[in-house]
Formats: sequence, C-alpha cells, structure tokens
Amino acid sequence: MTSNIQESVTYTGGCHCGAVRFQVVVDRHKADDCNCSICRKKGFLHLIVPKDKFTLLQGDDVLTTYTFNTGVAQHKFCRICGIHSFYIPRSHPDSIDVNIRCLDGDVVKKFEIVPFDGANWEQNIHKLR
Repeated sequence: MTSNIQESVTYTGGCHCGAVRFQVVVDRHKADDCNCSICRKKGFLHLIVPKDKFTLLQGDDVLTTYTFNTGVAQHKFCRICGIHSFYIPRSHPDSIDVNIRCLDGDVVKKFEIVPFDGANWEQNIHKLR
C-alpha cells in the first residue's frame, strides 16, 4: 500500500503491558520490513525518525537494552512484557527506530511497507540513508 498522508501526524504507542508509552511525530508514512535475523524474529516494521520527533512518555525505568555484533544498535525492550517498541538503530544512531506495529490503533495500513535486505546489511545500507 502506498500512503497518501502528506501532513505530519502524531501517534502514541507502547509495549504490550502499557508500562512503556511514547509519542512520535511522523512526517513520512514509509516503514521498512527488514529480513535480518533479529528483525525477522521480532516482526519489527521500521519507522526511523529524528530524536526530536520521539518522546518517551513513561517507562524509562522498565526498559532493558540488548546489543550484539558491533554494539552500536541499542535494542530497547520492556523487561515486564518483552516487547521491543523502539530502539536506536545501527544505521541511524542519532535517530529512533519505532516499530509501527506498536503504535496505537490499526495504523499499519496507513504506511507504505518497503522490503529491506538487512540479511545482507553491508551491501544494502545505502538504501536506508
């Protein structure tokens, strides 16, 4: 699906148990569906936004961070329910990557979902920049 939304839209979202809540301002309704090992297992649909477009409303005290490989990506998840609603991505370490599946309501259909070959990250990273 291709999104027709042209203006900025503010969404709220969070983890499954509600301990983590955030707000994100979306200027471009495009999300990437990465096939790397961690994204495939988490079902993450990536919406990368500048840090000033993301506000953590609550839950900093229940977030845990997982890192692997280069250690640049900071995979945040709720230590209560285990949901990964956002993280700091390796591709854009000065941004926040929000899982659009963690936004409130049935909003995934408002986004254009673009496949990304993260299994071959080094050869394809230029497509995300």
